[in-house]
Amino acid sequence: MDQQKYALHEVLELHEIAAFKTNCMTKSQTMQMLVSDEALKSIMQQDVALSVRQLQDLNELLSKATT
Repeated sequence: MDQQKYALHEVLELHEIAAFKTNCMTKSQTMQMLVSDEALKSIMQQDVALSVRQLQDLNELLSKATT
């Protein structure tokens, strides 16, 4: 397994970024139901899709990280 050595503060920052990104994604998903403008709704859907990929990348980094 390809393990990276990270300092504790780096792992905590990754957790903080993941939590913030999850919060933003949840808000975008929820707000889509209230939006009537199709262009804005499309942007929000793209944001959710991008957030999912970014969270998967963060999860991968965290799973490989050792302190």
